[in-house]
Amino acid sequence: MFRRWFPSIPLTLSVVAFWLVMNDAFNPAHIAFGLLLGLVIPLFAARLDREFARIGSLRGVPRLLMHLLWDILVSNITVARQVLGRETRIHPGFVWYPLDIDNIHGIAALASMITLTPGTVTTTLSGDRKYLLIHVFNLDDADALIAGIKDRYERPLMEIFP
Repeated sequence: MFRRWFPSIPLTLSVVAFWLVMNDAFNPAHIAFGLLLGLVIPLFAARLDREFARIGSLRGVPRLLMHLLWDILVSNITVARQVLGRETRIHPGFVWYPLDIDNIHGIAALASMITLTPGTVTTTLSGDRKYLLIHVFNLDDADALIAGIKDRYERPLMEIFP
């Protein structure tokens, strides 16, 4: 019975603590509402379908991180030059990126890497987890963009998250 109402004591305590810290108040009303949230949120979280990460080879992680850091640096410079240049040379657009990776944790890592790179933002994952919708600040060649992401990010992530 206790586990039914309190599926995760650490999550309950974390929710209450975060609520109090985020409100920067310690009065009875905030404490009561924090406790209510601490009861309700873990009940819903326990019902979520959890998909655990499967980790494969970590051998490619250093190379992947170097690609990401390099791409962030180069993209910062490129976007700065485009913003400071003529506006007519910028051609924003959306691209549906076809996914080969099917591990949700790998997809999340890929979406984060795309978003971390200036000039690109991952906006949507399709319901069937087969496509990412990416907004590109300056879209010259969609096929080249897709090929670059597949080569530099998705293939190494497929080794990490099989």
